[in-house]
Amino acid sequence: MARRASAGTGGTGGSGVRAARRPELRLPPLEPYGGAELEPDGDYDGLAFQELDFAGQDGAGARFMDCALTGCALDETRLRHARIFDTALTAVRGVGTDLAETTLRDVELTEPRLGGTQLHGAVLERVVVRGGKIDYLNLRKARLKDVVFEGCVLVEPDFGGAHLERVEFVDCALKGVDLGGATLKDVDLRGAASLEIARGVERLAGAVISTGQLLDLAPVLAAELGIRVE
Repeated sequence: MARRASAGTGGTGGSGVRAARRPELRLPPLEPYGGAELEPDGDYDGLAFQELDFAGQDGAGARFMDCALTGCALDETRLRHARIFDTALTAVRGVGTDLAETTLRDVELTEPRLGGTQLHGAVLERVVVRGGKIDYLNLRKARLKDVVFEGCVLVEPDFGGAHLERVEFVDCALKGVDLGGATLKDVDLRGAASLEIARGVERLAGAVISTGQLLDLAPVLAAELGIRVE
């Protein structure tokens, strides 16, 4: 089983925001996956999935433990209700991947190229998304705790009705974010390279932003409060 360690300090610092706890995976020796199609409710333990095409396959309810998926295609792959634990996903790609109501715990997602990924109702705990680009990420009503987005581009991510606790955005470009109905606690946006909020700017209570970001968001905040600036 992968060992875990907290990379965050967990302290409050001067800003009063608690740092996210990051996963630190130490995977055991892995067996190459045999190449068969994914199965609903399948059980995958200690396996290396290398450059495989899972497009259109159904792995709903499957369990992945101590696995590594590298360079795999996930176009319209159905993984609803899957459980992904202690697993590294590297350079995965795909459009329309269905991960709705999935649980991801102690997961590292590196250099993904994804579009229209469905993670609504999902639970993410101790997850790092590092590099890559994700377009139209659907995290509506998801629960994120100890999650770090680092050096990635998120285009129109939807956090509507989601609960975010100890979530950090580091060197990320956030374009057209939807925070409508979201609940934020100890969310650190100061490190975001760009921050564009399309909806739900009033839900920023519980987040910390920089002075520069406040100035950038001033027109949106003024419009939300009904303030005319002339």
